[in-house]
Amino acid sequence: MFSNIRMEDIWVATYETIYMTAIALIGTAIIGVLLGLLLYLTSKDGIWENKVMNTIVASVVNVFRAIPFIILILLLFPFTDFVIGTVRGPTAALPALIIGSAPFYGRLAEIAFREVDKGVIEAAHSMGAKTKTIIFKVLIPESMPALVSGLTVTAIALIGYTAMAGVIGAGGLGDFAYFYGFQRRQFDVVLLCTVLILIIVFILQFIGDYTSNKLDKR
Repeated sequence: MFSNIRMEDIWVATYETIYMTAIALIGTAIIGVLLGLLLYLTSKDGIWENKVMNTIVASVVNVFRAIPFIILILLLFPFTDFVIGTVRGPTAALPALIIGSAPFYGRLAEIAFREVDKGVIEAAHSMGAKTKTIIFKVLIPESMPALVSGLTVTAIALIGYTAMAGVIGAGGLGDFAYFYGFQRRQFDVVLLCTVLILIIVFILQFIGDYTSNKLDKR
């Protein structure tokens, strides 16, 4: 059935997909949490209430969320070439993956922060806790289950982004399925790549759900 498959090539493509997803997820988590914090803290009745700042951050987030990922990759070609030195390969896909997914996760992080009981934050504030303490000792720990759930959703979206990035030579299973499967009419290659992507998605979902449930103290 899989007569056109060379397993060594499949393993390389699988590694590239996992590499892109893992590195991009780390960058997305850091930038996304920062964006979520800015959106939450500068919103109405927030600790750093600032309508202008909130509007600017929200506009940036909304703009990058609205751009289709495949177009974003093309728009970022000059930036990627400047930073990475090439526009092809798994590493070259990282800037677009992070910039494309961080605003999405930023909104999920903002929602997670809004779910934290305001009474707990107000109590910490009234006891003289500094903003840094409130963020790292109250806000982030209390919202951690929701943050992990949001990151799981983002990780699965990133898998899809890596497949799209493969169409323009980023490597990974998407690249392999398109160039070695679809273009050569070797549909057993496309099928196997699809199955492997689904397996990665199921594993990520399981890990995310398990971690979120462990962190949820309710």
